[in-house]
Amino acid sequence: MLALGRADRGRHTLRDARDRNLRLSPTLRNGRCQRNRLGPGGSQARSRALLSEGDAAERLYREAIAHFTKTRLRVDLARAHLLYGEWLRRERRRNDAREQLRTAHGMLETRGMTAFAERADRELRAAGGTAHQRTAPARHEELTAQEGQMARMARDGLSNPEIGIRLSISARTVQYHLRKVFTKLGITGRRWDACGSAPSGLPTLGLTE
Repeated sequence: MLALGRADRGRHTLRDARDRNLRLSPTLRNGRCQRNRLGPGGSQARSRALLSEGDAAERLYREAIAHFTKTRLRVDLARAHLLYGEWLRRERRRNDAREQLRTAHGMLETRGMTAFAERADRELRAAGGTAHQRTAPARHEELTAQEGQMARMARDGLSNPEIGIRLSISARTVQYHLRKVFTKLGITGRRWDACGSAPSGLPTLGLTE
């Protein structure tokens, strides 16, 4: 009797699941099917690529990118470009690596994934390239609160490690954000003068204390 009761409950559960699926709109049902078909395939190909070598690895990286391109999984697509670019750099195919890493950096930075964007930036520089900079606007872009805080500390003469200690982040992360600050301010580096005054544009951005 107990076994029959469990079987009945199992049949009811399956029937309820089938009924819920039938009530889904065709668009939602098709989208769900697409994610199930394409998403895991991309993840599996990416994971297998990490364990492969030579032509097999390249085929799997390309397969992962092709899969994720057909989905809305933009972060997974960016990571696939990043991993493929890193592999290409290790294979000494620097031109191909720069293309993949630059794509990954742009996608990751747009989505605010700082750690992965930094990683792509480091790999890109190691491959002899730099990330595409957005066209500078006629006026200076506004700094974020964290960028403004870093700019003030750099203006006051603090080194990247010292800034990192105060903000509880790594010196490498400080360097990454300061490069963005310099780009926004239209300068090429720490051009604070001996008196500690701010460079052109800093006061208008509310960075003076």
